[in-house]
Amino acid sequence: MNQARKPHRLRPQAKSLLDSVRDFLTPEVFKQVRKAAKRRKSPRWDLHPLLYLLLISTWCCGESLPEKFEAAKAFYVVSCPKRKRPGTTFAGFEKAVAKLPMPVLRTLAAAIRGRIETLFGTRLLVNGFVPLGCDGTRLECPRSEALEKGVGTFGKDGSPPMLWNTSIVHLALGIPWCWRWGRGGKASERAHLIFMRKWLPKLALVVTDAGYVGYDVVKALVVAEVSFLIRMSSNATFYADEEGLELSQFREGIVYYWPKSIQDRGKPPLRGRLIRICSCRLKHDVWLFTNVEDPRRLPVETAGLFYRWRWENEGFFRTYKRTMKKLKLMSRTVRLVHREAEATMIATQLLLCQGALAMPAAKEETSPVLCSPRRVLLEVRKDLACLPRTLRPFGERIAQAIREHRVRSSPKEKREWPRRKAHQPPNPPVILKLTAELKALIQNHLHITQNTKT
Repeated sequence: MNQARKPHRLRPQAKSLLDSVRDFLTPEVFKQVRKAAKRRKSPRWDLHPLLYLLLISTWCCGESLPEKFEAAKAFYVVSCPKRKRPGTTFAGFEKAVAKLPMPVLRTLAAAIRGRIETLFGTRLLVNGFVPLGCDGTRLECPRSEALEKGVGTFGKDGSPPMLWNTSIVHLALGIPWCWRWGRGGKASERAHLIFMRKWLPKLALVVTDAGYVGYDVVKALVVAEVSFLIRMSSNATFYADEEGLELSQFREGIVYYWPKSIQDRGKPPLRGRLIRICSCRLKHDVWLFTNVEDPRRLPVETAGLFYRWRWENEGFFRTYKRTMKKLKLMSRTVRLVHREAEATMIATQLLLCQGALAMPAAKEETSPVLCSPRRVLLEVRKDLACLPRTLRPFGERIAQAIREHRVRSSPKEKREWPRRKAHQPPNPPVILKLTAELKALIQNHLHITQNTKT
């Protein structure tokens, strides 16, 4: 006799902020983190209070780091009475953070990515893909002598030290997946994307703007078997095998990405699908290049939808800079500013993950329901302030922190900002007709590739 199937148990809502955080910072996560901190021998600061205060202080109110430290310490002492007490002074906390190895924070970020895959599951998928947007931004640092020498300045004389952050964000949930840091004036977001491809989940679809046009980026993603959707500009040259090809009538088709400099070096062409998204509202069309050649797997409408969602990258940077008050970092040494940058990114990721996990799962025919980072942060700060226990459960409160959804009828840019260049949409790519000589070269490269695989 077959046993009756047990009903599916709904995930209980978190009663407090600490319960919600423990969904991601599990004992298994801390076990992985402690393995990465092998050099720490009987320190005054245990890893548990040190990491908790480092993350919680990002959410606390305060005009300075000592104020944030005091608020985070008070919350930790009340919430974790059985744990080892943290230190009492901010100077000691800074020394402990400076001695914290960076692999500890990177291991923590990797472990949280694993928890995201476990907790969200199929919610990460949209039309058979995990849509991920990639973009970069600069962060200002204090004008200290140590940072000017160690980090360097950007652009003109007199500019402050800056860090460059390249982040990959889930476009349907609005949560950061992974990130990479570099110098503000010398970092390459293309190199960052190539480095981060090993952290991408299965069925990932990387969506980028025209700043990622390049043979090396496309080649690296093709070799790693990662799907991509990159906006093309006039810097890209494609070859198509179509008679009577006209740019004005082109909609989609199989092309070969093969710049002249790459041909001269004897490198093979990259085959893919070029899509033209025609906009009725805007004057400029969007040209997208992808290695997903099957139109049934990635229709033109879905490709256009994913590229419109790419604006979620800009929304995340606004959350990090404005909502979390990280337009300018606060640490004044190289070691501390690197750890502050990494820890604040993890804290922002945890904040958005808690909000996204509380939102209802979107149906196939509807747009995803996104959380309001500001409203989630306000609910977090209510618990950090140790308000009376008459508050409703934390999970129930953040479940109502839904982002406002409205149809935009006006441009996003309201007025011109000083020192900001006017945005110029990229021009269409160059599409050339394949000659008989180029066809022979392509067949030769394909023959060599097949022999290498066998």
